[in-house]
Amino acid sequence: MPELKAILEAVLLAAGEPLAPDRLLKVFPEAERPDRETLRAALAELATDCAGRGVELVEVAGGFRLQVPKAFSPWVSRLWEERGASYSRALLETLALIAYRQPITRGEIEAVRGVSLSGGIMKTLQERGWIKVVGHREVPGRPALYATTHAFLDYFNLKSLSELPPLAALRDLDVVSVELERRTIALAGDSPTPTESSDG
Repeated sequence: MPELKAILEAVLLAAGEPLAPDRLLKVFPEAERPDRETLRAALAELATDCAGRGVELVEVAGGFRLQVPKAFSPWVSRLWEERGASYSRALLETLALIAYRQPITRGEIEAVRGVSLSGGIMKTLQERGWIKVVGHREVPGRPALYATTHAFLDYFNLKSLSELPPLAALRDLDVVSVELERRTIALAGDSPTPTESSDG
């Protein structure tokens, strides 16, 4: 049987998405399945082996994945120059509000932004899998409460919401836009990248 580290590298390359330890263990027949400590040790070795290469192993909310390091973005981005994502400021503001103030209602988002919210923005964020309805506010009309998802954390290379930059660092939403662009470049090719219209 090939070395455990090499098997994990092959599985993660083929997956194209983060894989949790439980899912990684399931690729092994029961008789050959490593224990969790052995699996973690092999993943740590793989991460060390990737240092300085064109691929890195990262742990995000959804598990482990192999991706292009940020340092290589200037070269890799040229492969997708014609299909980069552009996100409206309204979408970015909405996403930031949900991330930092969740759970939050649509009305609360509109109150903070001072403008009504396009239905297309919420639809886009839900289609991307970045937000979901997690309940309803116990007030007349019972408005939906929105929160971010594991897919949101995975996309932004976060293990948890506690890793979000402090609000003071996000005075300008261009920070969010740059991170969206960087993540799109790093994971380009694993799924189509939508282009937002000017209305969100």
